Amino acid sequence: MSEDADVDFDVIVVGAGVAGTVCAHRLARQGHEVLLIDRGAELGSKNLSGGVFYCRVMEQEFPGFAEAAPIERRVTRNCVSFLNESSFVNVDYWDERLARPANAVTVLRARLDAWLAEQCEAEGVTVMPGFRVDGLLTEDGAVVGIRAGDEELRCRVVIAADGVNSFLARSLGMRAPEPHANLAVGVKSVVSLPASVIEERFHLREGEGAAYAIVGDCTQGVAGGGFLYTNEASLSLGVVLRLDDLIASGLSSSDIHDRFLAHPAVEPLVRGGELLEYGCHLTIENGPSMARGELSRPGLLLIGDAAGLTLNTGLTIRGMDLAAGSALAAATVVDKALGEDDVSTASMARYRDELGAGFVGEDLRTYGRAPAFMENPRMYRSYGPLLADVLHGMFDLDLTPRRHLLSVARGALAGSPVRLRDLVRDGMSALRAL
Repeated sequence: MSEDADVDFDVIVVGAGVAGTVCAHRLARQGHEVLLIDRGAELGSKNLSGGVFYCRVMEQEFPGFAEAAPIERRVTRNCVSFLNESSFVNVDYWDERLARPANAVTVLRARLDAWLAEQCEAEGVTVMPGFRVDGLLTEDGAVVGIRAGDEELRCRVVIAADGVNSFLARSLGMRAPEPHANLAVGVKSVVSLPASVIEERFHLREGEGAAYAIVGDCTQGVAGGGFLYTNEASLSLGVVLRLDDLIASGLSSSDIHDRFLAHPAVEPLVRGGELLEYGCHLTIENGPSMARGELSRPGLLLIGDAAGLTLNTGLTIRGMDLAAGSALAAATVVDKALGEDDVSTASMARYRDELGAGFVGEDLRTYGRAPAFMENPRMYRSYGPLLADVLHGMFDLDLTPRRHLLSVARGALAGSPVRLRDLVRDGMSALRAL
């Protein structure tokens, strides 16, 4: 608890998403006076829809999280789908072991963030929605508070959890405008369907969920991919398009999204549903690169999306679990710094070491090559049709003699723009990256 008369709070957390709320909750549990600020009039109101949350990290802060929090479904079915113009090839994995304990759940952020804010308030955090931060207060090179209009609030540490375009980080020169290759545009729709219809269409038991990672024709050749996941009584689906490639293509992100929803592989899954929500937002494409930037200054730490902590491995897109992990790492560092009354450069720099020692840093290193691998245009233009041609050769039983699978594959490869050397190189790159 703060004993300095010139300080209003020990810690001010800016941004009440997963990263901000988890960090504020942990710091309050550690006995610190914490203010949690968000510009949304209602916490969660500015978040678009939701996502797949690999949630086991939340058990560290909220025991029984999957039972207590307002989750939608427990993901037991994961599908990787290659879409072509008139065909698709799926790699489909279902396993009930993924349900208990919950490995991944689907969430709607408006509901989840409001619940997290309630947990913060119950722990003694002062929660202030509808409050826009205009800048940081600094003295002698250290951050000492925030400014909002004519109001100033002072603290010993500020935690910036204000998203991918972190205004706070940019105001100190910690973040330059990101290269377009590091960013992506996400376009998403939420379509309502009865729970029973969702379970029938996706072959799920009650309460189970499915998550699709989709590449190929869903993006019309633009680097990126499609996604679809099941909520309790709705589907969330759309496309994520790498910003530089989208600009170079001259295509419209909304047109790509609409064409994806009309694809023969997708349209039957949403048929009869009602559009509940539609939106577009900027997201992170190359998290490992962004996370190598500055993460701390005296009196300031960046967490979650503000620190660039997102991973796209092609099989999974992760952000919320990394946000929660960074929040807990930041809380550990801040608790020690406040106990030592030392928020200097060296003290705050412990944050990178704390991140690196946990799963956040380990996973960023493990998948550091994934963004470069996902830039390969053959992933979006060539491999889907090649797989479909191989399978067509196996299942199209005309009256000609059957060929061995290897012969079918060679024939499909001969008619594909993919060369054997490309296949070998890409296979090795995939092993190294994924």
